[in-house]
Amino acid sequence: MSMTEADEEAVQGVLMPLLRTLEMLRFIARHVHPPQFEELMANVGQSDGELRSALAKQSAWPAHLSGVGLPLEQAGKAVLEAFDGLRRILKDAGDIRGVYRALRSVPDALQTLYPLAKLVPQVNRFFLDPSRRSDTALQQQFLDAPVSDRSGVMQFDANGKERGGFWLYVPETYVPDRAWPVVMALHGGSGSGRLFLWSWLRDARSKGAILIAPTAVGRTWALMGADADTPNLARILEFVRSKWNVDASRLLLTGMSDGGTFTYVSGLEAGSPFTHLAPVAAAFHAMLGQMADAERLRGLPIHMVHGALDWMFPVELARQARDVLSEAGAAVTYRELDDLSHTYPTEINAGLLSWMDMSAGSHGRS
Repeated sequence: MSMTEADEEAVQGVLMPLLRTLEMLRFIARHVHPPQFEELMANVGQSDGELRSALAKQSAWPAHLSGVGLPLEQAGKAVLEAFDGLRRILKDAGDIRGVYRALRSVPDALQTLYPLAKLVPQVNRFFLDPSRRSDTALQQQFLDAPVSDRSGVMQFDANGKERGGFWLYVPETYVPDRAWPVVMALHGGSGSGRLFLWSWLRDARSKGAILIAPTAVGRTWALMGADADTPNLARILEFVRSKWNVDASRLLLTGMSDGGTFTYVSGLEAGSPFTHLAPVAAAFHAMLGQMADAERLRGLPIHMVHGALDWMFPVELARQARDVLSEAGAAVTYRELDDLSHTYPTEINAGLLSWMDMSAGSHGRS
């Protein structure tokens, strides 16, 4: 995209504070812990001030810059909406769940910003794992990748509804002559596939993995009663396998909170197609281990991540899961994060993909 020096200055004037503010919101989302929320926000201070000033200064975008400027402005407004929501919770001493609701504006900003990764090098780098941002060859692969309706971010609804549908990300570098790993990432209890997709997109894009983010059929995953979600996940996976070249030895089912608990519920069933499980901040009951298929459990790679500060599902539940499933013969990897509350730690994603690569084929599924 060709821009004059004045054009570049106008775009950069909004873009750079926007990216910095998004990183700050990522930091907040990772470190939210109810007893320490006031301290966290005090440390963050007025880090959104630069973006507020930049948006206030920017007059109407000229027509030739509207394709870049308007998405930047829209993403910036979503980011500031998140900060406004966080400060309202702080001022009114509101329920901590309001913090999670405020942070839902962040995926809105990311979804608006992502199409610019094809046009703006800084946005391209932003949507890579920080450890890969100096990899100029990888960056160029994304900039050079042809536009295709078989790659990028896509939505597939279920009969016109989000419930039971899914969001999909296929890296723009996708080629059909090799098999690609799949990550199916399950949202938390009040979330959706659209929101949770962005917890994984950087890593799927950097590593080269197909990412599926489904939305539960009901209000949350089928943790009790009739299970409409397990067959739906199988249907979604088969659809993706029919359209893209998928590595049958690297099929990861993971999830956060209720999504992590459902990773146990569905992933431990005898007929589960998934080769690896990674529940995060999940609840666990010994009954899950007792009900699991013994043959399915034997040697099954399971990677658990839990926070020592988790206020919703105490860490003792994860330790119990580790012990029960290890005794049942699963190949358990357990990671406990001392500073993690009940939030999603995106820093674990690259390690989960490497773990899946190293243990691929160990369970003998195809």
